[in-house]
Amino acid sequence: MAETPGARSLTLPMYDDFGINAGYVEELHHRWQQSPASVDEKWRRFFEGTGDGAAPAAAPVPSPARPGNGHAGPAVAAVVATAPVASEPQNRVAYLVNAYRVRGHLVADLDPLDSTPASGPREIDLASVGLTEADLDTAFSTSGLHGLPERATLREIVAHLRETYCGSIGVEFTQVEPPEPRLWLEERMESTRNHAALDRSELLRILAKLTDAEIFEQFIHKNYVGAKRFTLECAESLIPLLDLLVEAAASQGIEEIVVGMAHRGRLNVLVNVMGKDVREIFAAFDDKRPERFLGAGDVKYHLGYSTDVVTRAGHPVHLSLSFNPSHLEWVNPVVEGRVRAKVDRRKRKSTLPLLVHGDAAFMGQGVVAETLNLCQLEGYSTGGTIHLVINNQIGFTTLPGDSRSTRYCTDIARELRAPVFHVNGEDPEAVIQVTRLAAEFRQRFRQDVVIDMYCYRKYGHNEGDEPRFTQPVMYSLIDHKPGVRDVYAARLVDAGHVTRDEADAIARERHAHLDAALEEARKGDYQHMPEAMGGVWAPYRGGADASVPEVPTAFPREALLDAVHKLATPPPGFHANPKALRVLEMRRDRAAAGQGLDWGGAEHLALASLLLEGHGIRIAGQDARRGTFSHRHAVLFDTQTGDPYTPLAHLESGAGTPVGRFEVYDSPLSEAGVLGFEYGYSLDRPDKLVIWEAQFGDFANAAQVILDQFIVSAEDKWGRLSGLVLLLPHGFEGQGPEHSSARIERFLQLAAEDNIQVCHPTTPAQLFHLLRRQVKRPWRKPLVVFTPKSLLRHPEAVSTVDELATGQFQRVIADGSVEQEAVRRVLLCSGKVYYDLAAERRRLGRRDVAIVRIEQYYPLSDALDRALAPYAPGTPAVWVQEEPRNMGAWYFLSARRDELLKGRHPLSLVSRPESASPATGSKAAHDLEQKLLLDQAFHAASPGAP
Repeated sequence: MAETPGARSLTLPMYDDFGINAGYVEELHHRWQQSPASVDEKWRRFFEGTGDGAAPAAAPVPSPARPGNGHAGPAVAAVVATAPVASEPQNRVAYLVNAYRVRGHLVADLDPLDSTPASGPREIDLASVGLTEADLDTAFSTSGLHGLPERATLREIVAHLRETYCGSIGVEFTQVEPPEPRLWLEERMESTRNHAALDRSELLRILAKLTDAEIFEQFIHKNYVGAKRFTLECAESLIPLLDLLVEAAASQGIEEIVVGMAHRGRLNVLVNVMGKDVREIFAAFDDKRPERFLGAGDVKYHLGYSTDVVTRAGHPVHLSLSFNPSHLEWVNPVVEGRVRAKVDRRKRKSTLPLLVHGDAAFMGQGVVAETLNLCQLEGYSTGGTIHLVINNQIGFTTLPGDSRSTRYCTDIARELRAPVFHVNGEDPEAVIQVTRLAAEFRQRFRQDVVIDMYCYRKYGHNEGDEPRFTQPVMYSLIDHKPGVRDVYAARLVDAGHVTRDEADAIARERHAHLDAALEEARKGDYQHMPEAMGGVWAPYRGGADASVPEVPTAFPREALLDAVHKLATPPPGFHANPKALRVLEMRRDRAAAGQGLDWGGAEHLALASLLLEGHGIRIAGQDARRGTFSHRHAVLFDTQTGDPYTPLAHLESGAGTPVGRFEVYDSPLSEAGVLGFEYGYSLDRPDKLVIWEAQFGDFANAAQVILDQFIVSAEDKWGRLSGLVLLLPHGFEGQGPEHSSARIERFLQLAAEDNIQVCHPTTPAQLFHLLRRQVKRPWRKPLVVFTPKSLLRHPEAVSTVDELATGQFQRVIADGSVEQEAVRRVLLCSGKVYYDLAAERRRLGRRDVAIVRIEQYYPLSDALDRALAPYAPGTPAVWVQEEPRNMGAWYFLSARRDELLKGRHPLSLVSRPESASPATGSKAAHDLEQKLLLDQAFHAASPGAP
């Protein structure tokens, strides 16, 4: 119907003005559009815009109750509780329909441990909308209500609503802001009464999957008594859920599913969804090959797995279960990064991220909120994630009332306005219904969606834990509960879909299969380290640094000059900020004149050279486009329109070689979520330079779990490599304790088995060659770079184009400015302090002191030994660092002095004194400390140094 001239266009913000009644008013508006006469005259005039502009008068409705009394909780406490006066019974019915849609989930039968009917919110009582039991047999129009004939009795309408919104499924969906997905959900749920249409073969498949899940757990429990496995028992509906999800997603064009999940049920998923050979699981429990895992590997319920499956409809799907640590939920951003990398590589959105959460962790872990916040951002969106919460209704030994301040563990997802399907995990068919809805919703609307599957744990946190110490009442109920599979089998038998003999035969077959597999596992060799070097990783190497030779990193001089010219030339009509453009023009002019380039210029040319060679680049960080210190200017903004222009994204190769894709994103104010995302991205794009830049290096410790559990240890635990680059601004310049140190000592403590590269370059040319080496060399290890702040504009910290066009990264820079025979002391250092030492040496005229720079702390090499070789044995070596004695590189280097110095040079230390905090907050105190540091460096080692 065409709108009446002058009629009111009800947009969502206007609906929001009606609070809880937004859906009611929207429904009236929809009815009015179809047939103006179907709504009350006052509403008709309001929609036509012919009244006084005010909505019809409202009467108060009881306020939403607080948590703990069985009514609405804080998730709805902010809703405005007013309802329009319904001048005719039909309008009252419309309000009742809306109330069920908004509040029905509060009385849904969700908890398998509680069969007591919940007392509903007053909004869904007949009396609250002016109806009585006398109206139950009165027929009303069902316009706007799906799944009923055009007219139905109030009794039929209420039954329909209760079955749809208050059965084994409770849905929060009215918070979804755009009307289209909200109305789509209404239609899909109400037209089916929220029941899955399943034929006999599908019912039997559900039973078979439940049987697989239960028998597997019981088999492990019996054959490996006391072994920790984090059983799925009492949440077995997860297995048919995932089985159906694979089928449903594949039918809608999904070609790959990347899964992140914690321990509970992981072994079951590996075997019964991913198809991992169960003999490998048994071999891991038997654990008879310890020599293969000395100092390496991980527990069996942390391991990942990838496989290809074909659905019943013939659709191939690649399934990838990500490796993850015990730190719950921290795999979430890693999975999202992996999916984004796959989407970018294929140029199509055919990969689905699936995150399986625990109820306590989903609400309790801050990384969850950080990851959710990424979902619609330009640099991080993945086309929607399906979140599945295995709701144990407990976290370790902590009940919900002690672990969250909200009614639902999923209320954290309200920040996304995403639909949430709460479902009773003891009703597998209801689980299948919400899975189908979730999969189709994600594919249709490219948004996140949440499934909250209520269940419980048969045992404690693990099989050796005694939950009755802390939850005696809960476990008195659990002790008498039949299993999910038994309940469902009885249901199918009673309905005539299967006989008891058929159900028992499925169980016997599964037992026989596992018996045979266990016997084979104990006769054969099935315990191996994970393999992760196939596919896109085939051309790359891990292992020892020395096993992969260095590669040329120079780039033709003329090509560099051409690139720096193009980078400083915005398109015609673009009004760049004069100061920002001047930075790029100065780089161009200095390069052309043979003068030194600053750090930003060398970085720009490193990135440009890689792009011109066809390599992709992705940079992310809180100020990545401009650079924290206004040194990058990778993106220019038109001063009149605000439109961005990215010079590095508009390079052209004269040789016709395809130019790599350049991406740079300003990230949200997050370290953990964003670094986890970039790490995940690097796992699936080894061909690309992936960089995360901290605003200050000090803030990297906000992502310490990602560093410890993934970046530095993944190769050792899981055989997974990464070429991720971390740029961490570091330097003591009087800016206080939180703007001075990227914590060099922590990275060096984590360095072992050539797992990471830790570098502290002192010149722009070093940064140029280091970034190029990271891509050109097939050795893929994370690269930690301590980058400068004041050196970004230091007049001596420059490099010429010739230095970029020749040479390579130097792990140690020897001192060629002094006569070797005259040297009586060698100062060893890294980073900014080199320039302070060099200036002090000039001031003092000390030609007997050499300054040697260690540019790469790790992996170690013989470069330092070669740099010290010209000096007489016994010449003292002094390590000089700005950091306090207990920080920086001192302890790392001191522990390796024999390896580094070969016993030819005594080693001592000059540093700030030990300190619990990295730096002083007083600029004057900093300057005094720096003066004392330089005095000691040239006159004596610090007191007490070895």
